[in-house]
Formats: sequence, C-alpha cells, structure tokens
Amino acid sequence: MRTAAVYGTGLIGTSVALALVARGVTVHLVDHDLKQARIAAALGAGTDAAPKGRVDLAVVAVPPAHVAATLAEVMERGAARGYIDVASVKGGPHHELEALGIDLTAYVGTHPMSGRERSGPLAATADLFEGRPWVLTPTRDTDTEVLNLALELVALCQAVPVVMDADAHDRAVALVSHMPRLVSSMVAARLEDAEEAAVRLCGQGIRDVTRIAASNPRMWIDILSANPGPVAELLSALAADLDETVGALHALQSADEDKHRLGAAGIEEVLRRGSAGQVRVPGKHGSASTTFETVAVLIDDQPGQLARIFVDADRAGINIEDVRIEHATGQQAGLVQLMVWPKSAPLLSASLRERGWSIREVVKH
Repeated sequence: MRTAAVYGTGLIGTSVALALVARGVTVHLVDHDLKQARIAAALGAGTDAAPKGRVDLAVVAVPPAHVAATLAEVMERGAARGYIDVASVKGGPHHELEALGIDLTAYVGTHPMSGRERSGPLAATADLFEGRPWVLTPTRDTDTEVLNLALELVALCQAVPVVMDADAHDRAVALVSHMPRLVSSMVAARLEDAEEAAVRLCGQGIRDVTRIAASNPRMWIDILSANPGPVAELLSALAADLDETVGALHALQSADEDKHRLGAAGIEEVLRRGSAGQVRVPGKHGSASTTFETVAVLIDDQPGQLARIFVDADRAGINIEDVRIEHATGQQAGLVQLMVWPKSAPLLSASLRERGWSIREVVKH
C-alpha cells in the first residue's frame, strides 16, 4: 500500500491516517467539514489535497448512517483499488450496499475495536489501535486482493485482525460495547441530581462503571440507531434481571424468615452469575481473566512518584502485570494498585515497605 484516502477525519479516521503516514503511506484526507480535514492535515495525518488518480485503499470513517451512501459514491467513481469502512456496525451498511446494487468485490467491512471518550481529530493518535482487535467481515464476493489490502492496513496500524460474519459482529458489539454504554449512562444519570455529600463519596467503583458515559452522545445516537435490535434484546434480558433483583431486595426487608432467605438467595445468584461472566473477560495477552493479587500503595500527587514505584518494583525483580490508580477525594494523594502474580505479592509488599512506601492492603481477586 502506497496511497490511501480517508473519508471522515474524526477520531478514528484521523488516527488511521496518522498510523499510515507514520509508516510511509501517502494519505489524502476528505471531509465535508473542510476545517476538520485541515486540522487533521495540520496534525500530520496527510494532505487535504485531492488525489490525482486512483489510490490503493479508500477508508470510509463517517457515522454509520452515512457509510453506505459514502461508500456507494466513492466506489462508483472508482476512487480506489479497494474500499473499507470502519463503522461500529457491519450488517446494516453491507445490506444497504446490496440493496443499491453495488458490486461488492472491492469492499470489505471492518471495525477497529478501539476508541476514546473524546472525539474529533484533536483526540486522534497514531497508536490508538496498537494491540487491539480489528474485525474484518469479508463476504464470499470480497476479492482476495482487497482483503489483503485490509489486512495490510490492520498490520500497519499494529492491530490484531479478527475475521467474523457481519451480523454476528453486530450481535457481539451489542453485548460488549453498545449495551454497556447505555447502562453506564443510566447509572451516571443517577448522579445528576444527587446530593453533593453523596457525590463526594464516589470511589473507584462508580468511576469504573460510569467512565464510558462521558463519550459523545451524538456519536452514540448514530451507532445505536444502526444496531437497535440486538441492543434492545439484551436490555430486555437485563431488565428482567433487574426486576428479579428488585424483588429479592424487597424480600430482604421482610420480617418473614422464608422470604428473607429467598431474597438472599436471589441476590447471591445474581452476584454469582456476575462473577462467572466477569471471569470470561479477556485479560492480559487476550487470555481469560487471570487471578492476580493487588498491592495497594499510598502515594502523594507529586512528579516522579509513579516512576519511583515502578523502579523499586523492578529492583525487587517483580513484574507488574497491571496497574490502576484510585484518587482520594479532596486530597493530593491516591492509591496505586499494583497487580502481580499471587506468589509475588508478599515479596513486592515487603520490598516496597523497606524502601519507605506505605502499603495499604494486599487483595486477592
């Protein structure tokens, strides 16, 4: 691949362009908002000048509702040897293109499973896709050369290719992305009118649950409008679970021992199912969640503190498998949670104490 055209210079399109430019590909940036294309060009994502001839690959990075129309337009012009889109839904655009009678031999749908809460070209980074899954949904009509171009793009972005059926992909992202976004928003909405005293008690749990609620609502309306059926089915099942859980909680309030016992059993069951599901979330290196122990260290909010902890852990010969930071409300301090293999936790804890660190807890997961 020597040349590419990116249609749509938001977060994903600009990040793709930055990754390609960094690896020597000439990228042309196209956007109905000329100012946005110029911003992306100024960031080093390519040129906003039109290509002089056909490019190797056209990357359509517009909102899902506009993917099919944009693809049809550039494909009818013969703008590239191959065409892909990067929308977060795949079945809809494919079926729309079929309905328009477009020859799909030069097209393959794709979806990089990566993003940020922020949007627009200024949020883009060349490393956004590194190590992340990038789904490709070729059909029986997809030309091998075009699939190879798509795979080359994934490789240049240093992502991990995953081949799926388009409709299966849409059901999957409804489960692991679209439904969680809505649930996160529903939980975060409880905070809007909450008393300030309650909000000040927010800890890492509520931060984890509501983090993705900060993403752009307009963008998510486009995404959910393109995949409403699978998301609605999942939310219906979740609503049934909520109804049962509410009933169990009311039973816990009962003075009747049998009702209380049934309520406790209901809560235990939903928590058990949650634990069983969470274990299936891929952990480090894509494997199933691994059992680590957490060494929590109190740190001051000062330059160099994190670097010191990692250096001291390295001196102890301990590999940090994962790390999280929990900030203390109203204080210039926080807890750094260092996840390590269980056999390494006592050694890390003792070693850090010897070097003057304040160890708060060692937690098994």
